Amino acid sequence: MEEIKKRVRKFRDDREWSQFHTPENLAKAISIEAGELLEHFLWNNNYDKEAVGEELADVMVYCLHMADSLGVNIEDIIEKKMDKNEKKYPVEKARGTSKKYTEL
Repeated sequence: MEEIKKRVRKFRDDREWSQFHTPENLAKAISIEAGELLEHFLWNNNYDKEAVGEELADVMVYCLHMADSLGVNIEDIIEKKMDKNEKKYPVEKARGTSKKYTEL
């Protein structure tokens, strides 16, 4: 993962794009790319795996940029969120159901 992060940052830095990577702009970019990902599933579930993978990569790259912009460690924020999720969705209540934690 560290090599991927370095490559993504180098790509950005070589082009001097950090100046455009404000949290607001990155949030917009993540949303736009997520919409493009979702578009592949519009009307049916017949999708091109390669094209979907490219859109997913775009979302993830912008998420890496957002973490940099905010000065947060991706692993730390994911660990913290997983701790919260494990409390909200205990296995004995959440297994096999898609109910929201407020309904468990």
